[in-house]
Amino acid sequence: MRIGRFELAAPLALAPMAGVTDLPFRRLCRRMGAGIAASEMVTSDLRLWNTSKSRLRMDHGGEPEPRVVQIAGYDPSMMADAARMNVELGAQVIDINFGCPAKKVCNRAAGSALMRDEPLIGRILAAVVAAAHAPVTLKMRSGWDRENRNAVSIARIAEQEGVAGLAVHGRTRADFFQGEAEYETAAAVKQAVRVPVFVNGDIDCAAKALKALEQSGADGVMIGRAAQGRPWIFRELRAGLAGTTAPPASLAEVRAIMLAHLEALYSFYGESKGVRVARKHLGWYCRLHPEVGHLPAGLLTTECAREQLKLADEFLSGLIGRVARAA
Repeated sequence: MRIGRFELAAPLALAPMAGVTDLPFRRLCRRMGAGIAASEMVTSDLRLWNTSKSRLRMDHGGEPEPRVVQIAGYDPSMMADAARMNVELGAQVIDINFGCPAKKVCNRAAGSALMRDEPLIGRILAAVVAAAHAPVTLKMRSGWDRENRNAVSIARIAEQEGVAGLAVHGRTRADFFQGEAEYETAAAVKQAVRVPVFVNGDIDCAAKALKALEQSGADGVMIGRAAQGRPWIFRELRAGLAGTTAPPASLAEVRAIMLAHLEALYSFYGESKGVRVARKHLGWYCRLHPEVGHLPAGLLTTECAREQLKLADEFLSGLIGRVARAA
């Protein structure tokens, strides 16, 4: 599977997620088998870039190619400037957000709200493709609501304007994350265009990935929430696509991944913010392992990186020992 000049090691993408797909998590998911991983959404308003949050979102230190930045906005000129600037700062692929259902994004006529204005989408895509001098992709939903599923129309516009790849989430904006994702829209998009298509939505295991690919005919799979606390899902999916089965992550491996992830967060954000960001990842890791039980309260309240790391190590090491003795 290729996106522009980049041949992906696997047809597996990590979806851009605000507050999740920072540099440490992208690097981790790439090590676990993701072929491509997009940054958190970056605003197209350059006046808002002079913040630590924006600067961190555009940090690509040690990130493997292709480096992807997702931008969001509604003004073609601003989107073009944002694309150009991000490429100058190291981005190699520009992804455009036409899929975010969040009110704070849609209320500014961005994200999935743009799906109601196809002429504007065309102008944005034309401006970004011309300015970026790099492959441009987009992520969208099936439509604004179930009576207005226009992903196929937008896909045709995108291909006409030179977009290099598409991702289709099988829900409308009105659905948010409720109900089950459908893959018929991705199938219709794939039939309508020749550019690569990722299918997205409710894919949390190899069996579902294979089912989504079969139903949609898509070229690849995009994983979002299922990677939270389970970055090794990409290893499992790669095995499934190859017709084999990856062994489940052992508690010992989970411990090693968690501890390395915590240290990467402290290094990236600094101690104070790193500890706070680590809390949600700790919760996600342990939520997916019933044998872990409840985390020690100190793990979620301490402000000290060294203490958080020590508590996590002691807790999981003790759990591994108890499981071993019980066996």
